[in-house]
Amino acid sequence: MSLKNEGNDLLNHELFEKVFDLLDKYEQLGPLPGIFLPFIEAFLPFLPLFVFVVANSLAYGLLKGFIYSWIGSVLGSITVFLIIRNLGNKPLFIKIRKNKSVLKITDWVEEHGFGPLFILLCFPFSPSSVINVVAGISRVNKLQFFLAVILGKSIMIFSMAYIGSSIGEFAKSPIRTIIILISIALFWSFGKYLENKMKQKIKKN
Repeated sequence: MSLKNEGNDLLNHELFEKVFDLLDKYEQLGPLPGIFLPFIEAFLPFLPLFVFVVANSLAYGLLKGFIYSWIGSVLGSITVFLIIRNLGNKPLFIKIRKNKSVLKITDWVEEHGFGPLFILLCFPFSPSSVINVVAGISRVNKLQFFLAVILGKSIMIFSMAYIGSSIGEFAKSPIRTIIILISIALFWSFGKYLENKMKQKIKKN
């Protein structure tokens, strides 16, 4: 991992340097640090997922950095979702679920399922931690959520790693923008196809 200077040029930020130094320090652990940092971001949303993804892409290379970041972020989101879902019968969560504002959101999520969850999870700076919690509180199908996370996070993480230091690169690089948009369309279509297959299977059963 001898890319520290390149990292500093890309994102001149003290936190980025600390993250990159951490990855460099624990290089002997292989992909574990690169997976762990995005994983804990799901529990601590104030941590900058974008910084972790960019650091991973520089430390491990674009492909491996994307894969490690994606694995960590997906596992983190699913873990948070399952924890909230399993705590759903606790008095605190029952009270939260009955809140009028929360009810509107959870009803909307339950009604639309995969589609909106996927779209929201595609965007690099969407509040994915909030989405995980809301989905956990709602009664949305687990498989629908898992599918949305797996496909949506792949777009989110890839766009972060591919674009680089700034979301503004979308405007500066039309080709990159087109690639991301095409990927969103393809993954959305694939996800909807799988969702319909799941619904058909459930009806048959």
